[in-house]
Amino acid sequence: MPRFMTFVRVEENAIDMADADPGFEERMGALFEEITKAGVMLDTAGLRPTTEATRITWSDGRLSLTDGPFTETKEVVGGYALMQCKDRAEALEWSKRFLAAHPPHWTVGLEVREVEEQPGD
Repeated sequence: MPRFMTFVRVEENAIDMADADPGFEERMGALFEEITKAGVMLDTAGLRPTTEATRITWSDGRLSLTDGPFTETKEVVGGYALMQCKDRAEALEWSKRFLAAHPPHWTVGLEVREVEEQPGD
């Protein structure tokens, strides 16, 4: 079965957990329990803020390092999930359910990409 990586995209300073509605954590917990029991979720986590990140770039045969925060970036990857689904449609369905569990006044996006399997995988 194919694997799909989802990247949670957020405006890093625009979402405050204290601003979540009272049922948010319960909805998210129930969804994670369901997706795990279904054997779909392989791994998931939130990421530390970009203030603690470093970007490494290779250009013109040289490495450069830039410590966060990255002021030129409005939207950042705030978390990820690795899922194993029967097809892209199933990955999209779980992804839509994940987004719908968030408070309606938040702006959260997902990028869903199939993992390119290597021969022999």
